[in-house]
Amino acid sequence: MKLVSWNVNGVRSAIRKGFFDFVEEEGADIYLLQEVKIQEQDLSLIPTPKNYHIYHFLPEKKGYAGLIVYSKDKPRSVLKGLEVEIFDIEARVMVLEYDKFYLLNAYFPHSRRELARLDFKLEFNKVFLEYVENLSKKKPLVIGGDFNVAHEARDLANPKQNEKNAGFTIQEREWFDGFLKLGFVDTFRIFEKENGYYTWWSNRPTVRDRNIGWRIDYFIVSKRLEKEVKSSKILHKVYGSDHCPIEMEINI
Repeated sequence: MKLVSWNVNGVRSAIRKGFFDFVEEEGADIYLLQEVKIQEQDLSLIPTPKNYHIYHFLPEKKGYAGLIVYSKDKPRSVLKGLEVEIFDIEARVMVLEYDKFYLLNAYFPHSRRELARLDFKLEFNKVFLEYVENLSKKKPLVIGGDFNVAHEARDLANPKQNEKNAGFTIQEREWFDGFLKLGFVDTFRIFEKENGYYTWWSNRPTVRDRNIGWRIDYFIVSKRLEKEVKSSKILHKVYGSDHCPIEMEINI
């Protein structure tokens, strides 16, 4: 099974920039999209790729957050949210249940400038962790999405300059440490140990060309699925957003 996760930073913008051509060329079984920035009433304006089913979780706030999943196979069920209203109104987590696993599409909050939303994010992290702990008692998990944190120094180009900045605070990184220790695996790091591999770049001129980026998008799996992961890649040559897509192949 091939899965792709991508923070598209506006699905309509991504479509104008060739998103559906990418879908056809990639041929993945499932696409997880974050930050789609579309409302329920506008979904009819977006075509669903041939041979895929569409599932979505969209906020009421215009031009903000939101999740879409395209899947070739119909899931057994679809759950939306963490059952905590302050997070669920922002449409940040949806769960698709398949026969042998749960698939989560996740878009974590950004801590923002001057860490104005750090407390909100840390509370979200806590609730998310409790949620996935309970869910993983039933079936193993596959989680794809934008975690809005560079886990380690090798996950961003300029760690020293960003030690107290959003997405690289010690609190966010320590949470990620604890998350993985509870029985989850960062699949990209199964195959690649070095730095220089990023998934997000500032829109400032030449930044992406010079690869001054952050790795904040992840495919995470339950530890018991680790040996089933066949590849985990960053598709850095694919444009259309300030993030690039990531891809994972897994036998499941």
